[in-house]
Amino acid sequence: MKVMLQHLAHCRSGDKGNTSNISVIAYVPELYPYLKEQLTADKFKAHYAGVVTGKVTRYDVDGLHALNFVAEGALGGGVSRSLCLDNYGKSLSARVLSFELEIPDSLKPQLRGMP
Repeated sequence: MKVMLQHLAHCRSGDKGNTSNISVIAYVPELYPYLKEQLTADKFKAHYAGVVTGKVTRYDVDGLHALNFVAEGALGGGVSRSLCLDNYGKSLSARVLSFELEIPDSLKPQLRGMP
């Protein structure tokens, strides 16, 4: 079944200069392999087409069932320089929660916020 990331994981974010740091943390360990397989650095960058202009690096934090993305060129020149106030790290992390992933139906009980 296809579901939005918000049902599998939550996010934390930060920003420094023109770089955004977004961590995606699986709610339960059983969901982490699907995040790791499907949410690549390239797909992450494509999800932010036109917003993230630089390199995206993904760091796998297997012990925490988390992925950490460092997105360069993500904040319109930097938070203090940008006229686009919505591009702070927190709004960027909220955006990734709409990324869609394919997971087996058998994992539906592990999801959050699903009817």
